[in-house]
Amino acid sequence: MPAKRSPARRPTMKDIARRAGVSESAVSFALNGRPGVSEVTRERVRRVAEQLGWRPSTAARQLSGEGAATVGLVVARPADTLGVDSFFLQLISGIQEVLAERHLGLLFQVVEDVDAECAAYRRWWAEHRVDGVLVVDPRTDDPRPGLLDELGLPAVVIGGVPEARRPGLSTVWADDAGAMAAVVDQLYALGHRRIAHIAGLPGLAHTERRIRTLRAEAERRGLTEVRSVTTDYSDAQGAAVTRRVLAQDTAPTALVYDNDVMAVAGVTAATELGFSVPADVSVVAWEDSALCRMVRPWLSALSRDTVGFGRTAARELTALLDGGPTRTVQVPVPRLIERESTGAARGGVTDGTDGSATRFSTAGPPGGTVSS
Repeated sequence: MPAKRSPARRPTMKDIARRAGVSESAVSFALNGRPGVSEVTRERVRRVAEQLGWRPSTAARQLSGEGAATVGLVVARPADTLGVDSFFLQLISGIQEVLAERHLGLLFQVVEDVDAECAAYRRWWAEHRVDGVLVVDPRTDDPRPGLLDELGLPAVVIGGVPEARRPGLSTVWADDAGAMAAVVDQLYALGHRRIAHIAGLPGLAHTERRIRTLRAEAERRGLTEVRSVTTDYSDAQGAAVTRRVLAQDTAPTALVYDNDVMAVAGVTAATELGFSVPADVSVVAWEDSALCRMVRPWLSALSRDTVGFGRTAARELTALLDGGPTRTVQVPVPRLIERESTGAARGGVTDGTDGSATRFSTAGPPGGTVSS
């Protein structure tokens, strides 16, 4: 049997001190940016450390109170919906780019609900596991900002929360309301008067903003057949809601989906019911991705630099870790890319223009109730 190899020994500060010809305390001062050594000595120590491949010990950093060199990200969504969600994959890619530049790790966890997410923050804080966190999916009634402020844990909220609920936190946000208004403007110009919004999870701040904007745009134009239906973002619910709304006597002529996965499932469901896209019904996806160009017809979609969104959020967090102030940063509004899935409404613009009182309804997942 071959002999078991011993693991390679990691270089220590003592090794650096011996090679550089200085004391271990001088090495500590130099590598931690503390006064007590000359710039010439500091540069020599850093050069030797690089040659030896020395890296600071995370455990030692924690014991000395210098931090964990790790940031946290918790997602409270159904785990089976994340694997196909292009938004999160791209967002994490952007986050990781910035963290890698700073040699910071990412501690990622998927949990069932916000209560479990709050418990994770408390545990990480007590165990000194992370130096800060990135918070996604802000809620309309969100306990997380207050908790993080209470713990003193630096945080950046991705997606934005109301001003009153941002104590001590930075925010990176996109104008969902402006994006939804642009979609309605274009569909209205194409003659669509009956629009169904296949929305994401209820209670999320961006879901509610999109629903409110669609309602406001409908009221402004006097449209009587506009509605939103909330889902869990999955292809199964996207298809089920599509079948349900298209089975109505006054079926919508345009469908707006809150992600690309539901939009693709919706096109399939509509086709199975005998609807032609876009001749009978137009389709718009909120998140543009390769999926939108892998179906026929290609899907019109709202496009944004999601990787850049992640980079911006990570940079704001590292700035907080460096002692910078909290900030609110807005990224560019998603822009509508028109492809083959949107076209003129069948029958022109006669529906819903008689000036009657507007009815806007919001429904829950398949099987839920509808409120007018």
